[in-house]
Amino acid sequence: MPPIEQQPAGPVLDPNVIHVLVTGFGPFWKYDENPSWLAVKPLHNTIIYTEPQPPSEPNGQNDPPSAYIEPMQEDGSAPLQQIHITTLIVPVVYQDVLAIAPGLHARPPVLPTPADPTFTATHLPQNGFDFIFHIGVAGRGPLRIERLGHKLNYRMKDVEGQYAPVVQLPKDPAPQEPAEAERLEMQRLLAISSVTIDGLPGPNGFRGGLELTNGERALEPQHHEHQPARGFGKGYEGFADELFTEIDVTRLIYHLKKTGIEQVYSSMDAGHYLCDFLFYCSLAEAKRNASKQEKDKARSTPPKMTPVLFMHCCPEGQPMDTPEVTQAIMQIIVWVCARLSV
Repeated sequence: MPPIEQQPAGPVLDPNVIHVLVTGFGPFWKYDENPSWLAVKPLHNTIIYTEPQPPSEPNGQNDPPSAYIEPMQEDGSAPLQQIHITTLIVPVVYQDVLAIAPGLHARPPVLPTPADPTFTATHLPQNGFDFIFHIGVAGRGPLRIERLGHKLNYRMKDVEGQYAPVVQLPKDPAPQEPAEAERLEMQRLLAISSVTIDGLPGPNGFRGGLELTNGERALEPQHHEHQPARGFGKGYEGFADELFTEIDVTRLIYHLKKTGIEQVYSSMDAGHYLCDFLFYCSLAEAKRNASKQEKDKARSTPPKMTPVLFMHCCPEGQPMDTPEVTQAIMQIIVWVCARLSV
């Protein structure tokens, strides 16, 4: 496991330091402090290091060169590279995600002022973050690394009791009855005594929704037939219905298992709630920012698209403890940063 050290006040960073942003979510459902934030916050304003990279993986495929690997060490391996981590807590609120996500990808980044000054960003890179890693909470079970985010079908209320924005689809200008498959899914949810949301188990005596901390219900099947399409509309018209991470999740999971992190798998469904919403928004903003850079003929640095990843973690001890999740986050950061393009 790469070493980690707490930053002293006013640390001096290497000129070629890799800047990483890791986000967790704010209070949600029964969690006054979200398990995702519990795993993320120890990493704020810390430095970890890449590990020397072998010439190839067991499958025979050569890895792309690690970031900032010159000069080589005497044994021919890449030297340790400094990675600085900034953390951010994101409210479980649709409008807050829409307001915050573009700033995460700005050059330099624009982050909201945290309620706790302890988590103020101390080093915002002029050229933007090199990697953005979002963490959310799921239910009992392994870590879940998401491959894609969804543009539409957000039907559940956030913690403030608000829905995602209404989207007027080109061929569907008015709200319509749900498809038969959706009807069957609603019937299935109503037939069971609990429901999951982003993998979270619902409360006992479920009667049509997941009870949030403010007493609102995230899902209200009894009103579903009258809901319009919701998700990303104005400003996101040019983006596909599904956006995929550019990180090789298959190889990442192989690496994690090889290094002893067995409780992990990949997922094609981030849940159609705030986790999915943030993941899609961040992926879209990464693409938007890269496109702007391409069009800027006066730019002095080459364009880049910031890699974005999302991982669901479990609640404390179900089965992983919070420190174990934090260690897995660090391991993933090191693996991704070692493979950034020069």
